[in-house]
Amino acid sequence: MEVPEEEESAAPRRRRRGRRTALLLTGAGVLGLVAGTCAGYLVQAEREPTPLPPLSQPELKRAAGEAPEPLPVSRDRQVRTDGDLRKLVLRKPTGAQKAGWLTEPVEWLDMADYANMYDDPSRAYANMAPDFRRAVTTGWETDTYTVEINLVQHRQDETLAAKKAVENHQYWATFDGSDPESDFSENKDVKSWTIPGTEEGMAYVDTVPDTEPGYEPLYRASAHAWRGDINMEIWIYGSEPIAKKTILGIAERQMERL
Repeated sequence: MEVPEEEESAAPRRRRRGRRTALLLTGAGVLGLVAGTCAGYLVQAEREPTPLPPLSQPELKRAAGEAPEPLPVSRDRQVRTDGDLRKLVLRKPTGAQKAGWLTEPVEWLDMADYANMYDDPSRAYANMAPDFRRAVTTGWETDTYTVEINLVQHRQDETLAAKKAVENHQYWATFDGSDPESDFSENKDVKSWTIPGTEEGMAYVDTVPDTEPGYEPLYRASAHAWRGDINMEIWIYGSEPIAKKTILGIAERQMERL
């Protein structure tokens, strides 16, 4: 929008006048501050000096007995999670086959690899960049379903990044998206349960399969929980409905390893 010539010329004048008023008020404030400081100094100069407390402090006694022994590795969770993260991933059960996308039983994921798992990799990469530390993945296949497990370790200098990541996955696990006028519409075809041994971990099973032209119907289940700076993701896809005990059993065993 174009500004009329009279307004263009008036605007600087109003700005200068406002600045001058501010300068005048500032000058008056400084004079008042100086006068108050001088008066306070004169009052304080007439008072007797107040003695300072002694610098010495009473001697603190040491606790009796020997110092406690450090926690063993089996109980020190941080020692375990700061080691080889691949050793904490659940191994495939007897009779199952290694997942086709893996070259090793357990593989490392860099941030780009992990971001490529999302529908919008560039956005996912940008969101996880401040907190992502490292991640590992594994999986296996049976006659009826495929399992994928990801453990993602975060830097938690300022926020509980692992918890936030889990909450994000839990949100989308039950999101329907069919109502464009609602911020959240719950998918009624999803059942959920708390993962045993966790307070906020949840497992989800879709009761209705995803269908696309040219593809067989695909059922899905997932589980999301966190412990310390690690968030756990489990995804199961199959040609038949995924049983509650299947997703909960895998999730519970994986959380026990953390």
